[in-house]
Amino acid sequence: MPELFSSRSRRGFLATSAAAIVGSVAVLSARNAVAAPDGSGIRPFRVRFPERDLVDLARRVRATRWPDRETVPDQTQGVPRATLLRLADYWTSRYDWRRVEARLNALPQFMTAIDGLDIHFIHVRSRHDNALPLIVTHGWPGSVIEQLKIVGPLTDPTAHGGSTADAFHLVIPSIPGHGFSGKPTTVGWNPDRIARAWTELMVNRLGYNRFVAQGGDWGALITDRMAVQAPPALIGMHTNLPGAVPPAYDSAIRAGAMPPAGLPADENAAWLQLSDLYSRHVAYARFMGTRPQTLAGLADTPVGLAAFMLDHDVRSLDLIAAAFAGHPGGLSRDDVLDNITLYWLTNTAVSAARLYWENPDSVVAAKGVRVPAAVSVFPDEVYQAPRGWVEKAYPNLLRYNRVAKGGHFAAWEQPQLFAEELRAGFRPLR
Repeated sequence: MPELFSSRSRRGFLATSAAAIVGSVAVLSARNAVAAPDGSGIRPFRVRFPERDLVDLARRVRATRWPDRETVPDQTQGVPRATLLRLADYWTSRYDWRRVEARLNALPQFMTAIDGLDIHFIHVRSRHDNALPLIVTHGWPGSVIEQLKIVGPLTDPTAHGGSTADAFHLVIPSIPGHGFSGKPTTVGWNPDRIARAWTELMVNRLGYNRFVAQGGDWGALITDRMAVQAPPALIGMHTNLPGAVPPAYDSAIRAGAMPPAGLPADENAAWLQLSDLYSRHVAYARFMGTRPQTLAGLADTPVGLAAFMLDHDVRSLDLIAAAFAGHPGGLSRDDVLDNITLYWLTNTAVSAARLYWENPDSVVAAKGVRVPAAVSVFPDEVYQAPRGWVEKAYPNLLRYNRVAKGGHFAAWEQPQLFAEELRAGFRPLR
């Protein structure tokens, strides 16, 4: 989840050179590449990691030096040792990364240089002519892996309970420093700059003269920034982590203030949720937002990386721990390890962390969005945005809905419900 503490502010964007992914971690299919003289053409992309990288990963997991067991019977001290032991056992005995490569390579993947940095993206065009172009952005500790389950429901709705009128042309990019996108080598790649890059991708690289945008976690903040920039081609947005908190409230909550007297019940509940979040559950964001390079150990130990990535929010950790205990819910053991393994093989733990250092915004504070917006509130999200706050933050509100189940990684956990939310939210714009 993005930095909630507005710990840094940056002014002016610096030119950033493209960074190659370390050690031939992915193979670019260059035979049919369409390259522009400035490197801004769109090139086909395929994933294939050397076998030696997978052998090394398994060796490192088996050689893990384990900590003592926690001294409490719950998860208040962090990820339980038992969960990590089960994860490591599954990772080295039954997990199959090649399955993930095949799944990714079955989709049209591409690379293009934008503002001096290689951007990886999946682009699946619907077979339905009236499909609405949509860009969906992942968060942390996520990747394009989060979005794979929604490709079918969004691009081929008639095969997934929808109608031809619900179809989308789907674009799923990797955030700079994450996954297969380039790693910035100079400062300046903050959410505002990424938002501008996404508009460049949709309009000038892919040729869409009208499109909609969606995001959760970092994707929510990037989508909000796109909406504030309001490029003419952006006709609407959807978020499952709304930036809806009045800025004065956000500042007060971060300072530890109690809710003001007379606050409506749903707003009071949201205040207390955020107060608990800020005070007890975002240490990872504070650390990445101030000292990302100190997290060098995440590039050296796979289990250490896994532990850091699992401890994102209380409900997600509950879900993941249950999966490794043999009780899968919205996420399976393979789901979890697909994402962690991608971070490990691309060596992007630290490069992804730097986005927290770059970010000047609170993700949950209102930004001044004016474009049409739809908001879905999932019950296990880090806070349930009250309708009153949402209506003020997104005055051109297309739809507000409280969903029956799902949490912070909504597209990953509940892909069918998530797809239905996007269909309903964007229907007025078709």
